[in-house]
Amino acid sequence: MERAKRANQEEVIYHQWATFKVNNELYGIDVMQVKEVLRYSDITPVPGADYYILGIINLRGNVATVIDTRRLFNMPNVDIDDDTRIIMVEYNEQEVIGLVVDSVDEVINIPQNETERAPSVTSDETSRRFVQGVCYHNNILTILLDIGKMLSSITPVTEEDFH
Repeated sequence: MERAKRANQEEVIYHQWATFKVNNELYGIDVMQVKEVLRYSDITPVPGADYYILGIINLRGNVATVIDTRRLFNMPNVDIDDDTRIIMVEYNEQEVIGLVVDSVDEVINIPQNETERAPSVTSDETSRRFVQGVCYHNNILTILLDIGKMLSSITPVTEEDFH
């Protein structure tokens, strides 16, 4: 009897998301891709970089590119304050990129079956393809981002990268 009961229970798979705010919206990224969270510090501008790239920082001897999520998401600029953070995320298993966000929130556990596909609310293909899904956590909508797709669309691999 116990075995039959257990077979009927579907095993729930949880996924952990590191959440942060940009323009009062809550976003989540896979916690496994987050390397660390830094206070906002001086960023060295890079001449000729795309408009959403703020510049580079020295992270313990390694140079990391820093991206302004507000610019990337076509949102208005705001002043840097005490809550502003740079989330360092791993991309391509070797590169670390910083994302400037308004504030960091918490790590949440979301059952995989509670994640919904994102509705097509925008005709802007660029921002839509960043979104992996959406979910409600404590009655707050959280937009789940696919960091891999987001960063690969803004840092295209070229022939030169292989030589």
